[in-house]
Amino acid sequence: MAWLACLVGLVAEIRAADVHVANAAEFRTAMAGVKPGTRVLLAPGVYRGGFQFASVRGEPGRPIVIAAADPKRPPEFRDGNNGLHLTAPAYLELQDLVFAGLAQNGLNIDDGGKTAAPGSSHHITLRRLRISDIGGDGNHDGIKLSGLWDFTVADCTIERWGTKGGSAIDMVGCHRGLIVANLIRHVTPEPPNCTAVQCKGGTSEIAIRRNRFEHAGGRGVNIGGSTGLPFFRPPVVAGTPQAEARDIRVEGNTFIGGITAVAFVGVDGAIVRFNTIERPARWAMRILQENRGVDFIACRNGQFTDNLIVFESTRWAEGGVNLGAGTAPATFSFARNWWYCSDRPERSEPKLPTAEEAGVYGRAPEEARGRAGATAFTD
Repeated sequence: MAWLACLVGLVAEIRAADVHVANAAEFRTAMAGVKPGTRVLLAPGVYRGGFQFASVRGEPGRPIVIAAADPKRPPEFRDGNNGLHLTAPAYLELQDLVFAGLAQNGLNIDDGGKTAAPGSSHHITLRRLRISDIGGDGNHDGIKLSGLWDFTVADCTIERWGTKGGSAIDMVGCHRGLIVANLIRHVTPEPPNCTAVQCKGGTSEIAIRRNRFEHAGGRGVNIGGSTGLPFFRPPVVAGTPQAEARDIRVEGNTFIGGITAVAFVGVDGAIVRFNTIERPARWAMRILQENRGVDFIACRNGQFTDNLIVFESTRWAEGGVNLGAGTAPATFSFARNWWYCSDRPERSEPKLPTAEEAGVYGRAPEEARGRAGATAFTD
C-alpha cells in the first residue's frame, strides 16, 4: 500500500500549497510568503486596486498561481489607478480574475525597466480574465506587458479601454507569446485612436490566433507602432537594422467592424492569414511607418493570404489598403484572399500594392467559409 501513502502525501502537499484569502490585507500577506507551487486562492468580493508585487517567481513545473477560489464568483480588482502590477515575475499563472473600473491600467506586468537584461520576466499565463472599463480619454490599457518572454493570454474578455492611445493588450518588447481565443470589443461607433492588440518596441515571435475583435477601435491588430528608443527590448544598437516588430502571425481571427483590421507599422516580417474581416469602417489593412529613426528599416515583408474580407462600398477607402510614406509596399505579398463588396459585388476587387495570386472577387462569402486549410495552423 506504499502507493496509497504516496498519494495521501501528495494530496497533503497540494493542500499545504493552497493559501485562501478573503480580503486585501490577507492577499498582501499571502503574496509576501509565496513559494514555487503556491496557489493563492481569492474569495469572492472586491479587492480595491493598487496591488504591486515584485519578483513573484515559481519554478518549472511548480508555478505560482493567483486564482479565484470559486471561478463562478471571481474576485474583482477595481476602484483604483491599476488593478495589479507585477514586476519581474516568472512561472506565474493568473486565472479567473476580474479587473474593472480602474483609472489607468487593468493588469500591468513588466521587467522593472531592465531592458539591458532581457528575459527577467518569463513564463506567464493569463487565463479567463475579465477586464472592462479601464481608463477613459487617454492611453490606458486593459493588459500592459513590457519585456515578457514565453507567455500566453487565453480565453480572456477585454472590453472598453482608453480611447486615445490605449490598447486592450499592449506589448512593448515582448517575445515568444501566444494570444489565443480572447474576446476583445469596444463600442460603436469605433473610437479611432485606440487599438485592440499592439506589438511594438522590438516585439517578436508573437502568434495572435482565434480571437474575436468587435468594433475594437482604429486598429484591430497593430503589428508594430511607434516606441521611444529607451523602451525597446532588447535595447537598440546603433548602426544595426531596427524594426518595431518581427515575426508576428495573425491567424484565424474574426474582426467585426473597426476602422481597419490590421496595420503593419514599421514591421520586418509578419503573416496575416485565414482571418475573417467583416465590414471595416475604412480599410482591410494599412502599411505605415511611424518610427523614422536613422536605423529603422522601412515597413516590409508582410504576407496577407487566405483571408475573407466582406465590406460595403460606402465604408471603404483607397481600395481597402492604406499606404503610408516611407514604407516598402512592393515587398508585400497577397494570395488567395476572398473579397466581397456586399452592396456592390461588381466593385469587390481591391487596390493592392502588388499583384495578388489567385484572389477571388465578387463571389458570395458563403462559398469561402470552411475552405480547406482555413485552420491549417497549430498553437
